[in-house]
Amino acid sequence: MFRIMKFYVYIIGTTNPRARTYVGWSNDVNKRIEAHNTSRGAKYTRGSKWKLLYKETLNSKSEAMKREAVLKKDRKFRTQLRTKLI
Repeated sequence: MFRIMKFYVYIIGTTNPRARTYVGWSNDVNKRIEAHNTSRGAKYTRGSKWKLLYKETLNSKSEAMKREAVLKKDRKFRTQLRTKLI
């Protein structure tokens, strides 16, 4: 039996030391957030505690990477999500 792998684009946020967001993609969001929170994720996320603010499910890695690029540029949407942190 062939299992179709799902990919996710996610936005996480923190208030330490100030309110900020991070956009990424993964095939296991929970494991990825755990990596961010234990300083094994992206260098930008090290030293802060992050929480999931937004997640989308996509069918391929390339779709996830394209959507990640779009969300990284969508400052208005990320600012709206950031207000949930405060």
